[in-house]
Parts: sequence; C-alpha cells; structure tokens
Amino acid sequence: MALSPIDVFKSFDVDNICTLAKKFYSEDFSKNDTEDLRRQLSHYRFDVLACPEFQNLASLSELCQCLTEIKRSEHYTLIDKLIHLVLTLPVSTATIERASSAMKLVKTPLRNKMKDDFLTDCMVIYIEREIADITDLDSIIDEFDNVKPRKTKFK
Repeated sequence: MALSPIDVFKSFDVDNICTLAKKFYSEDFSKNDTEDLRRQLSHYRFDVLACPEFQNLASLSELCQCLTEIKRSEHYTLIDKLIHLVLTLPVSTATIERASSAMKLVKTPLRNKMKDDFLTDCMVIYIEREIADITDLDSIIDEFDNVKPRKTKFK
C-alpha cells in the first residue's frame, strides 16, 4: 500500500493514494477533497520523512495512532480520513462474507420462496446470533402482546 510506513515510506506514491481515494472512496471524497488530498500528501511526504516519530512504524494502524498522538491528524485531516477508511475495509469485507455464508444456510431449497423482508429478518437474527442469544424472548412476546388487544393471549 502506498501509505504504508514500512521501510520509511518507501512505497509512498501520491498518485496511487489519490487513485485509491477516487476509485474506492468516491462517495467519501469529493473532487475538491481529492485535490486537497493531493496537496496534503505533498506536504505530508516531507513532514513524515523529517519527523523522528514516524521512522520506526511497522503498520498502518501504528501510523494512524502516531498521527493522532502527535496531533498531525488535525493538519492532515483527509489523509487521516483515508487511513481510517482503509483500516475498516477488512471488517467491512468480513461482514459481507459472513452475510453471504449465512444466506446459503438460511435460504434453503425449502425456503426458496421466502419474501425479501422475511429473509432479511432471518439473516439479521442468524448473523447477529450473539445478540439474539442474550435477548429475552418473554419481553419480546410481552411487547408484541401490548401492541394491540388480541382475542388470544400469548401467555
């Protein structure tokens, strides 16, 4: 990655970083933001190479922490934003992969005609099963029962 601090930012490349922002984060960076990012990166390159705090960093997360600790994230807001977005990418990807795997388990041939809303509800319960496991079913039944009067009580 072009923002990687390994080997004193050997792979640092302003054009690659701006392309990354445009290609993958176009909704997070406007055209003006991209131009400002290019300017920030030009200043950042010289600042980072001259600053001893940045010399022994081994990962992007360490770079992010260092930027925050020495208050450089206030000067390089767009770079800081891009680093945060890049750091959240693996989490986002893992969530999508979990959802795809869950859909294979939830939507079986027997449930193939299920409506989208019901499928979504089943998927949320399956994916977030840790939360579903600690949820008190009696409280859900009580809340549903109190929504409107019914002929038959649930309890």
